[in-house]
Amino acid sequence: MTALREIRADHDERTIVLYQAYAPAVAEPALAAGRFVPPFSFHRMTWIKPSFRWLMHRSNWAQKPGQTRVLAVRITREGWEEALARAVLTTADPAEVAGAEVHVQWDPERALRGGALNHYSIQVGIGRSLIRTFAEEWATELTDLTPQVHRIAALVRGGRAAQAQRLLPPERPYPLPAATARRLGISGG
Repeated sequence: MTALREIRADHDERTIVLYQAYAPAVAEPALAAGRFVPPFSFHRMTWIKPSFRWLMHRSNWAQKPGQTRVLAVRITREGWEEALARAVLTTADPAEVAGAEVHVQWDPERALRGGALNHYSIQVGIGRSLIRTFAEEWATELTDLTPQVHRIAALVRGGRAAQAQRLLPPERPYPLPAATARRLGISGG
């Protein structure tokens, strides 16, 4: 049974994959450079999500204006865990949230067709003070998933959910230090 709050992600012993959706004007230079470069904004919070299906819901399968290019952003586990160690839940005291370098919120995980599930997916907002660290030190690889997103979406629309499911990136529970898990409201942490 899936825990109420649990980080589920594509990860290996050194890295974790997060997903973001951008306009082509941001995605194309980043992909060409192999890292985030302007016009990527180093001056505003960026939200990273380990749940592919949640981002598909948020970007409407890469159809939402300004979110038509989906990138898989592989970052170091060390960076991910540092971000989570600095994180404050968005439901915390407003003064604590205002001063936080990293924000965490839990939103309902999404089914393949977009419906809300009965467990939650983590969204992590990297604040301005850590954006360069995220982009220049933690991020190790950027991959354009847009063609895969379009293919999965077409299968879903065509009533071939089982085929679409097989094309989803793998996600499994991500282990965290117990103290960090408890602070972030993760079940069993």
